Amino acid sequence: MSTELRTSTASAAEVEADAVVVGLVQGSGDAGPTLAVGAEEVVAAFGGNGELVAELVLLGATGKAEEVMRLASRGAVTAPLVVAVGLGRDPGSEQVRRAAGAASRALSGTARVASTLGRIDAAAAAEGSLLGAYTFREYRSNGDAKPPVATIELLLAEGDTAAQDAATTAVAVAGAVTTARDLVNTPPNDLYPASFAERAKVLGEAAGLTVEVLDDTALADGGYGGVLGVGQGSSRKPRLVRLVWAGGDRAGGDEALPKVALIGKGITFDTGGISIKPAAGMDHMTSDMSGAAAVVATTVLAATLNLPVAVTATVPMAENMPSDTAYRPGDVLRMYGGKTVEVLNTDAEGRLILADAIVRAAEDDPDYLVETSTLTGAQMVALGTRTAGIMGSDELRDRIAAHARAVGEDGWAMPLPEHLRPELDSRVADLANVTGARWGGMLAAGIFLGEFVPDGLPWAHIDIAGPSFNTGGAWGYTGKGGTGVPVRTLWALLNDIAANG
Repeated sequence: MSTELRTSTASAAEVEADAVVVGLVQGSGDAGPTLAVGAEEVVAAFGGNGELVAELVLLGATGKAEEVMRLASRGAVTAPLVVAVGLGRDPGSEQVRRAAGAASRALSGTARVASTLGRIDAAAAAEGSLLGAYTFREYRSNGDAKPPVATIELLLAEGDTAAQDAATTAVAVAGAVTTARDLVNTPPNDLYPASFAERAKVLGEAAGLTVEVLDDTALADGGYGGVLGVGQGSSRKPRLVRLVWAGGDRAGGDEALPKVALIGKGITFDTGGISIKPAAGMDHMTSDMSGAAAVVATTVLAATLNLPVAVTATVPMAENMPSDTAYRPGDVLRMYGGKTVEVLNTDAEGRLILADAIVRAAEDDPDYLVETSTLTGAQMVALGTRTAGIMGSDELRDRIAAHARAVGEDGWAMPLPEHLRPELDSRVADLANVTGARWGGMLAAGIFLGEFVPDGLPWAHIDIAGPSFNTGGAWGYTGKGGTGVPVRTLWALLNDIAANG
């Protein structure tokens, strides 16, 4: 069961719903909270002059971010329940998203909810409402006690066509994030390279993409030594998927469309291989294909919304397992394109499959190359679990980081210091897959990937090791498990490129 979002211009006081959501803004200093824009009809129905706020304050409402307070309407409005959700002191787009998500989570089990938050920011309210309502229930035999909200009616101002269009796009974007979350949350006994490739193919072809899937035989014929090396320890053989969106119509001319290469790490489960991981927390490695899930979902979204940008996704998929056929520390892999890499740690496998994919993607002569992956635990050490580390060409890196912060996925520009490059020198090969140093692991991984990017090609690496999978409690519009990061960042970037090149 998934949540349906509709839009209407109905009165918040008269809409047929089980609950109506209003925003509450936190006051400064000793000032109390105030109701946000869009709740005027509800305020009037409660008698105006702060009566509704006074009742909420008596219940303990402050308006702090994500606070949810319920008040029986007692017939003042058609909906039997008024739900006030906190927007904090500065209700920008991200605060609206998080408030809408908190309301959706709090109202699980409700059949129909009406929300006035769309009158503040239609796109943010639509995204937050749908993503906050998300649950992954495929493997629950008895279902949840409380299913997600069945229908959310987003109330918009009469005649606001821009808000309507923004909400329509936001529903598609939230759908793409949901697709990525579903892929990440699917357990690795069901999502392995072959099945992941099939799901990507089905999604791509349904959206009108050209799809190519290379199996292990084709990978061997093509010389994809990184993907094959990482995947050789598993009985479930690797794949490489290519999804191609040729681009929609560009208004105002016949100029060539910008071309963007997207690459995502698709390790469907990572034991660490011979350099095996500790048992504690290894179940989280079901999320090691989050970058691939985001890239697949974003490319499908570009086609779904007819974006005038040519997008090609190159997605390597493998399962990193220890066995008598697994690759070993000390092995040398010949990567796609000819470079050789000495393997010092088989748990630094993501960069090996990504190196193959980067070289292949660059052969298409893109204008930009963007790769995302759950690459290093060092990302979480440096930036925590909610902030992605973004490296690469300075201009593109900073551009992506700004988009990440704007859409609420958060990202921070990180350097690629030249002095770290010699630490990747190998005794026997062109380079090693890890350094011998304890420090700067996130940066060293970015430097490694940069060795496979052609000179002059603007590129970026987004390390989402922490942000892609929430192992803690739910917050805002983010529940436990796969988050769908960085689908919305990639989508914002593609729109920026479509508009500005």
